[in-house]
Amino acid sequence: MSTYFMSDIHGCYKEFIRLLEKAEFNCKKDYLWIAGDLVSRGIDSLKVLRYLYNLKNRVKIVLGNHDLNLISVYSGIKKNNKNNHFDKFLAASDSHKLIRWLRSQKILKIDKKRKIVMTHAGISPHWNLNIAQKYAIDIERFLSSDNFDLFLESMYDNKVTMWHSDLNGLDRLRYSMNVFTRMRSCYPDGRLNLFYKQSPKMLKPPLKPWFFMKHNFPQDYYIFFGHWSTLRGTAVPQPFFSLDSGCCWGGELMMFRWEDKKIFSQKFFSQE
Repeated sequence: MSTYFMSDIHGCYKEFIRLLEKAEFNCKKDYLWIAGDLVSRGIDSLKVLRYLYNLKNRVKIVLGNHDLNLISVYSGIKKNNKNNHFDKFLAASDSHKLIRWLRSQKILKIDKKRKIVMTHAGISPHWNLNIAQKYAIDIERFLSSDNFDLFLESMYDNKVTMWHSDLNGLDRLRYSMNVFTRMRSCYPDGRLNLFYKQSPKMLKPPLKPWFFMKHNFPQDYYIFFGHWSTLRGTAVPQPFFSLDSGCCWGGELMMFRWEDKKIFSQKFFSQE
């Protein structure tokens, strides 16, 4: 039995399946952890979701910003952008089943026995793991509820970027959602910058990548994340591990095997 980690498939189904074959992933024995953004940008989001749905308990997922966007588009909260390539999904007879399954997924996954953490974008430098888990559970509870659409409609906010211990209600949820699914860089006081998406090499002071901030995380944990495709070639310090190699932008899809720390990769195939 092996455990594999990957992120940001973005509907690149052909590359995804080829990578599983390279790593000799066994769907009956192995486990697959995915740090969000299963869908969007690539042309085969529907195929990716169907495959993962059929893996059942062999796949462990945390949701990314594009997964939440699909839920919002499906629910009529946001308009469908042609660049998302969601048309096939929206027209599929099993889309409702797949959306319900997506809404039941995690925002943060922690394995305390093996000392593994997985999130899509990151974890606030102001939090320890217990606090992060508490706020992730708050989001997960709303996403899986019957009022998930009202919750998502109120979550899209670029203004709540600074953590305060007295944050509560919607503002705390908005900040938490921004951290878990959108964060890349921070100011020295921990305030989030939600707009910069380029390489850290071009990041102008005083902004820093979130993983270079002083943290309250135990150093013996591995913290897996995706979301920041332009990190390619950037040295990410332990205990953090970046999984997004920008497959949907012409880069690679990458997979990390926990047991022997081996990395597998698959280059992007032309979609023409």
